[in-house]
Amino acid sequence: MPLLAVSITATLSPALVTSTATAAPAASPSASSPSSASPYAGKGALDRYAKQKPRWKRCEAAAPAEFQCATIKVPLDYRAPGGERIDLAISRIKTTAPGKRHGVLLSNPGGPGGEGLYMPLSMAESMPASARRKYDLVGFDPRGVGRSSPVSCGLEPEEEDWLRPYKEETFDDDVAWARTFADKCEEKAGDVLPHITTRNTARDMDLLRAVLGEKKISYVGYSYGTYLGAVYTQLFPRRADRFVLDSAVDPERAWRGMIQWWAEGAEPAFDRWTEWAAARSQRYGLGDTPKKVEGTFWDLVARAGEEPIELDGQLVTGDDIRSGMRGAVFSPQSATEAFVELRKAADGKPVATEKLKAFTGSEERGTAGAAVGTPADNVSASFWAVVCGDNSAAWSRDPESYRRDAIADKGRYPIFGDFASSIKPCAFWDRSVERATEVNNKVTSLVVQNEWDSQTPLPSGQALHRQLKGSTMVTVLGGEGHGVYPSGNACTDGAVNRYLLTGKLPAKDVTCKATAGSNGQARQNQKEDVLPGSPLPDRAPDRF
Repeated sequence: MPLLAVSITATLSPALVTSTATAAPAASPSASSPSSASPYAGKGALDRYAKQKPRWKRCEAAAPAEFQCATIKVPLDYRAPGGERIDLAISRIKTTAPGKRHGVLLSNPGGPGGEGLYMPLSMAESMPASARRKYDLVGFDPRGVGRSSPVSCGLEPEEEDWLRPYKEETFDDDVAWARTFADKCEEKAGDVLPHITTRNTARDMDLLRAVLGEKKISYVGYSYGTYLGAVYTQLFPRRADRFVLDSAVDPERAWRGMIQWWAEGAEPAFDRWTEWAAARSQRYGLGDTPKKVEGTFWDLVARAGEEPIELDGQLVTGDDIRSGMRGAVFSPQSATEAFVELRKAADGKPVATEKLKAFTGSEERGTAGAAVGTPADNVSASFWAVVCGDNSAAWSRDPESYRRDAIADKGRYPIFGDFASSIKPCAFWDRSVERATEVNNKVTSLVVQNEWDSQTPLPSGQALHRQLKGSTMVTVLGGEGHGVYPSGNACTDGAVNRYLLTGKLPAKDVTCKATAGSNGQARQNQKEDVLPGSPLPDRAPDRF
């Protein structure tokens, strides 16, 4: 479907400049309240930023001409806006019908650390034409990410592997890894990393709003992007228009608790899988009762723990099987088919390797449009800057507490508990510059959630819905995969599209039923060479 661009000129009024100048919240004991959006410096401190005029140009020769990019400057530290400045890479596709334009629609793909510059392309392709006429689609790489002054810790590839199972004999090595990771980040980027936070990214969004000459912004955020959107509504409640928060993070559990929720969410999904496989025992041969299927699973885990399974030159251990099944079981059919192939591999039989991605980590991820010159460890560096820096109070400084938690949670949640709770670099990170944002407001928004989501389980979405008291929630019963909109499900897509078109939320919470073609494994709304920033139904197992 062709993407059309029509020139629109937006001028920035003095009132908007003043509005943005007072938009930087102060670091105070009440820093989480909406009223804390008072300036760090005097009135007008951000005027020079808000008055920027982006120099739009075609993003790249291979991209559509109407897909335009620019770079603006934002303060590294909003407490000192006259100090160091960093780049914010932005993009847009203008509305196809200027006379019907409602405003701008920003978006974020998740992460933290996900590039969002190419989001307008994927949104333009997936949204209905009626919605595209309503908005200029605006994307951006969050601060520290991609083309926006990317951060680096100078990490080696093996150092980026952070979901590590607890073992008594390796725990000291894991502590040393976490400490070295944090030390490298401090040495390489210690002056920048404290300011790569969700609160500052939300401030960047509001500064971008002013630069674009808009009184309000609308927004679609996925996974981590739901937290970013929620923080924006808390800091700038009067500037939030139509906010869609898809596959939601619980702000009260940012971020250690959200990682731990991966383990908690895996257990009911595992039970659902054993029931599904048992009901089809004649076809798959894993056992004719859930208990027998469970036994078959743990038998293979133990076997691979003694003798790893070779798959395409990789050795798959029992811990690898546990880790892979954490995400796989949210789709019972794909988990069953993958596990059957894994058993064949253990017996030395030929296998269908395309079904084994959960255990080999061999998913091919699109790289088209990736920022040239971006540090190889940028995703990891920016991820941990946010995960550690948003809320350092969530992370114990005592390594032994992680040992205790990993042991206890492996007992509570045997699939993934020790992976989630064991030592992380945040144990050795600097204290947060600001307190975590308490989300508690009445801004209208639409929270959208699959029942079976491996990254942000249903209780997480329900928690955000409670905290956003003006929100309405769409729940997809039987929905699998991470990311709901668009899915081809008329119920869910219809609810989102109506809200984006009219600004009216459903009168009450909506329950939709998943359809055969709407779940993550069946979707056809993405391409193999998908551009970075696209809303993927299934994403990296170590990101939100």
